Amino acid sequence: MVGSTALRPVRDPRRWAVLAILSGSLLIISMDATILNVAFPSLVTDLQPGSVEQLWIIDAYALVLAGLLVTAGALGDRWGRKRLLLIGFAIFGLASLLAVVATAAWHVIAARALLGVGGAAIMPSTLTILRTVFTDARELALAYSVWSAVFGGGMALGPVIGGVLVESHGWQSAFLLNVPIAVAVIGFGTWLLPESRSPRSGVWDWPGVGLSIFGMVALAGGIKQLGKSGVSDPAGWTLVVLSVVALTVFVRRQLRLTHPLLQVRLFTNRAFTMAATAIFLGMLGLGAALFLLSQWFQYVKGYSPVAAGVHLLPAPISLILASLCVPWFMERFPPRNVLASGLTLMSAGLALPWVWQHFREIDYPLVSLALAIVGAGVGTLATVASVVLMSSVPTAEAGGAAAIDETAYELGAALGVATLGSMASALYRSKLPYLDLDPADLAAVHESIGDASVVADRLGTSGLLVTAGEAFTSSMTPTFLVGGGVALVAAVLAWRLIPRDLERVEGAH
Repeated sequence: MVGSTALRPVRDPRRWAVLAILSGSLLIISMDATILNVAFPSLVTDLQPGSVEQLWIIDAYALVLAGLLVTAGALGDRWGRKRLLLIGFAIFGLASLLAVVATAAWHVIAARALLGVGGAAIMPSTLTILRTVFTDARELALAYSVWSAVFGGGMALGPVIGGVLVESHGWQSAFLLNVPIAVAVIGFGTWLLPESRSPRSGVWDWPGVGLSIFGMVALAGGIKQLGKSGVSDPAGWTLVVLSVVALTVFVRRQLRLTHPLLQVRLFTNRAFTMAATAIFLGMLGLGAALFLLSQWFQYVKGYSPVAAGVHLLPAPISLILASLCVPWFMERFPPRNVLASGLTLMSAGLALPWVWQHFREIDYPLVSLALAIVGAGVGTLATVASVVLMSSVPTAEAGGAAAIDETAYELGAALGVATLGSMASALYRSKLPYLDLDPADLAAVHESIGDASVVADRLGTSGLLVTAGEAFTSSMTPTFLVGGGVALVAAVLAWRLIPRDLERVEGAH
């Protein structure tokens, strides 16, 4: 499975320490994509954001990060990846402190966006530095599996750690956690990380930067607006159309440039394209599942933040274990088979609650089983997809491939919340029965399950929260089913489109 070189390359004695530092870097970046899922109810109670503000608080970080990754990858090639990573952590720590002192919803949104800027400066360096220090193909494959386990595990562990912190110290602690880790990474990284760069000639593509950022922000804003106001809302469709135009112009421009920000032609490789798609869909399903289940645990089941985090543990545990087992499977089976199996597992886990509710009430043993299956599926597909993606491009294009890999992770998680979260919100409103409330309270209950909880607490009416909880549960399971259906289609496409003879990890070549 793993290729060998004619001459054994010199192994960097710092390589395992570098992997540890990059894993620590990746851990807090990925945790920040989901850590507020459990802290969210406390934040909503404290700052009282509207429904659109609530989605932006969750999504601003990941969407800014995804929008800037391509630009940051090109910048790292010019400046140096180590330098950009350390600058990114300085921004990350500062933004975390700003979030701690926030007193309004827009303060948190701005801080989360700035965290995305810092994260975008950090992430493109991780896979590229790994490729620099791990010159043995087998060790590089193992490093990729650790990378995927840490990234996916961090996203899944975010709600767990967030729950512990929020219950003890409030929602601000979810941000304060980043500061000492950022300081430690800057200190050890300055000492141990090697500098590497691949200077790109030509003029910096400022129009391309603007088009990519505008296109991503418009796309996210349009999805959020349609989710809140319905498919007949012209503002939402206007933003979607603008995003399509901007991203189309961006792609056409990159195809014409001699030194583009993003080598769009990488997508002509079927294995590369399906690997990126699999990562995107895996994170889409996992991000939406963790977001909705965190609310379900707290609002419907009445768990505390820390209990909600603990009840999510089956997902990260199975995800980490599956990621670390993938190299073993890839040595024995074609990558397309392993990837399709991961997507099928994820599909089954997401569909299970919808099937189960037709026979019995949804309970935690069932949810924990579904979480474990989804986690194993995502861990499998994300790891093998990263290996396939990085091994299917020449070394000269590794930076662009890494940026696309990481963009798929972050964009998938963010759009999972935006699309499937918006679908769940629309279904929740449609399933609410008639409620004898004044117009203001009725509007609040229809906004979200979180707002319904606030109204129920203020009115002292437990029956209102029970009714809202039933509507939320009824909206959650069909949303999961849709996500499972998408994953199943992706499994079929992966099996058909990835070449069967793609049997070598050539990341070290």
